[in-house]
Amino acid sequence: MKYLNIKKALAAWQNLQPLSEKDRERLSRRFTVDFNYNSNHIEGNTLTYGQTEILLLFGKVIGEADVRDVQEMTASNVGLRMMREEAAMKGMPLTQNFIWTLHKTLLREDYTVYRNLPGGIQTSYVIHAGQYKTRPNSVITRYGDRFEYASPEETPGLMGDLVDWYNAAEQEGKLSPVELAALFHYRYIRIHPFEDGNGRIARLMVNFILTRHDYPMIVVRSRKKVSIWKLCIRRILK
Repeated sequence: MKYLNIKKALAAWQNLQPLSEKDRERLSRRFTVDFNYNSNHIEGNTLTYGQTEILLLFGKVIGEADVRDVQEMTASNVGLRMMREEAAMKGMPLTQNFIWTLHKTLLREDYTVYRNLPGGIQTSYVIHAGQYKTRPNSVITRYGDRFEYASPEETPGLMGDLVDWYNAAEQEGKLSPVELAALFHYRYIRIHPFEDGNGRIARLMVNFILTRHDYPMIVVRSRKKVSIWKLCIRRILK
């Protein structure tokens, strides 16, 4: 897979500016649907693209739809608008409070997850909206190993370090917006600070960084969710 020539792509985008008001509105509508559909589809949301489009553009639900999925998609769109408004305030530093607020917006409220363990035993735990995790989380890699994310005790300090690093790196100006976004994403995901919603927050934060620096926002397609950032990270760390 060829590495995307970001500077060339950015130049092509800039050559299209300024867009007409009509084209800006059309592009904004299309991005709104594409981003929300793909970001939530990655996490298992069952709304179709058509249902997402009608919901976000006209506020209507067509066909059979899970109530929680509808609420999740609507909240996602509110989070997207919130992110764009925050990014427009370019003189303001990034804060943990903004990330907490964004997470609270996406999840809306605390909720309980129930799990069935071997032997018929049922366990449960609470997902906290707008609050860092209170229990360990991990993932099974494609090689079958378990990767442990940062512990609940480490998370506040690591997130403080991440935000401080971003603000300092942005001021220093040595990294391009794409490098900033890719490295922020990489460090954030290794922390996995929340019990749920980490992927959705990470994708919003990538676009927060890009749009803050007048780069076009991106949609990570559900079928290609890892490839683009693997390429960016490999390029940066060489």
